[in-house]
Amino acid sequence: MSGLQARVVVDRPRFRVDVTLDAAAGETIAVMGPSGAGKSTVLEALAGLLPLDDGEISVAARIVERAAAPRVRTAPMHRGVVLLGQDPRLFPHLSARENVAFGPRAAGTPVAQARAEADAWLERVGLAGTGARMPRELSGGEQQRVAIARALSASPRVVLLDEPLVALDPVTASAIRGMLREQLAGTTTVAVTHDAGDAVALAERLFVIEEGGVVQRGAVREVLGAPASAFVASVADMNRMPGVSARGGWRGSAGQVLTSADAASTALAAGEGVALAAVFRPGDVRIADGEGLNAWAATVVGVEPTLAGTRIRTTAGVVDVPETAVSVGDAVWLQVDRARVRFVGMTRAATSD
Repeated sequence: MSGLQARVVVDRPRFRVDVTLDAAAGETIAVMGPSGAGKSTVLEALAGLLPLDDGEISVAARIVERAAAPRVRTAPMHRGVVLLGQDPRLFPHLSARENVAFGPRAAGTPVAQARAEADAWLERVGLAGTGARMPRELSGGEQQRVAIARALSASPRVVLLDEPLVALDPVTASAIRGMLREQLAGTTTVAVTHDAGDAVALAERLFVIEEGGVVQRGAVREVLGAPASAFVASVADMNRMPGVSARGGWRGSAGQVLTSADAASTALAAGEGVALAAVFRPGDVRIADGEGLNAWAATVVGVEPTLAGTRIRTTAGVVDVPETAVSVGDAVWLQVDRARVRFVGMTRAATSD
């Protein structure tokens, strides 16, 4: 593998970050996790801004840092890694063109050629004709586009994205997300995000970090569709109910019993008393008339209007319905089709949910 391989071990005040990541050449991977999980620590270590306490980082088949050998530590500007964050951090005294040309010029590219390449990059990111404008004359979205052009004009081996879209309005963020997907094609990228939409749009694989370690990894849609922790269920907008296996089914703490039509889920639940979570989408749940197959009792704790209808929050799951007459405090029966239920194992972080 000639992209990125890293084991990042850094001792923090509250816990140890111990994360192993890999990305093939040209692949984009997404990293998600709750605040304080260690995501920024990993990015800073990959960028060369934070030394490793243990582990090793390899970029394009070349070791750029190894904790066991302090002399093996390549300076950030020489490891071919660029970090793009929420703040574009443009040089305020340089025009958009000169900002983008900065990297190539620093690498020895002749001035005229660097400026011509900068104009080409500005056109690629949708800012043709803006080269002479100063950062203060650009909108927030335009500044972020210039920052992206500046990062990519340096021909990095690895691009690190630290939630670069979080400060933008939805329309601008959507446009830049699409542009990033096009411009990052063929560039090894690690994208830290809190937005499941960003992960689906930009990445092939997803790594979930909780309490300093990777608790779930795999293809983006597979991870989001089978959340092994409360955090993943939250970002994927899924119900996730902890419980135990019950001879092919699932049993919750309040005695609820669910079965699944999914063969892998049934096999996972074949034993008795193994920690499992039942996962399903709020839109797949309905309010039932009473007891029945895959039905359970709950109490309504919240009713919220949504663009598509109403979201009902209960003591045992969330329900999305077109309309409802229920109110907070009402006792209800909920039901979900067994074809819509999956069972997933519980991670070490998930057992304390």
